[in-house]
Amino acid sequence: MQELKKNSFLFQQLVSRDFKQKYKRTALGMLWSILSPLLTLFIMRIVFLQFFGRNTPHYTTYLFSGIIVMSFYKEATKAGMSCLVDNSAVITKINLPKYLFVCSRNVSALVNFFLTFGVYLIFCVIDYIQFHVGFFALIYPMVTLTLMNVGIGMILSCMYIFFRDTTYLYDVFLTLLNYLSAIFYTVEQFPQKMQRLFLMNPVYAHIKYFRLIVIENSVPSPAFHGLLLFYALFFLTIGFLMYKRYNHEFIYYL
Repeated sequence: MQELKKNSFLFQQLVSRDFKQKYKRTALGMLWSILSPLLTLFIMRIVFLQFFGRNTPHYTTYLFSGIIVMSFYKEATKAGMSCLVDNSAVITKINLPKYLFVCSRNVSALVNFFLTFGVYLIFCVIDYIQFHVGFFALIYPMVTLTLMNVGIGMILSCMYIFFRDTTYLYDVFLTLLNYLSAIFYTVEQFPQKMQRLFLMNPVYAHIKYFRLIVIENSVPSPAFHGLLLFYALFFLTIGFLMYKRYNHEFIYYL
């Protein structure tokens, strides 16, 4: 935190630059942050409604809950993966904390997430979701998911420096993860033991938290809160340990 405070100006400039570069030379600019998940929602609702949505209450909100969480995870971790290589010109000339570049990419992704979350709330109204005080609990999975994204971004960025095939392998992994996160289907159709296995997927655990609060009007148990915190701290710890271990070797591979 002291290093972040010390380099606060640089961090702000990195966030601003990342955000501007993302929408550089695009006609719609920031509107793509909203349109992209909406188009995904529209397509998935058309395709899967007849197969999975007939008996699923508030299926549009059910879908959207999975889409916004998965989109945030994908954007933050993929951007974090290439952050060190993309900023090699700066890193090789100035001695800076490397995690600043991962954090700046995550802040940019978080801004996009909040824009989409506003649209998500509008769709909740359209889908006749009853708002209640428990909605404030959604802050918790937002925080844990952000921390987890930072940790995974650090792990991936470290791997990407030494092993450039990481980007292709991670794309395959994201495809698999997308199908294993119960975005368009329900896990209740599986046996109880298999339903627990889904919780081993940290992205699905965050999606389920959103659905419990928004659709089922139910605050998750303390154990469920502990699970999300475990995922966040686990990946964040591994990420920082990898940066600490390989910090002095990065410059030779950039």
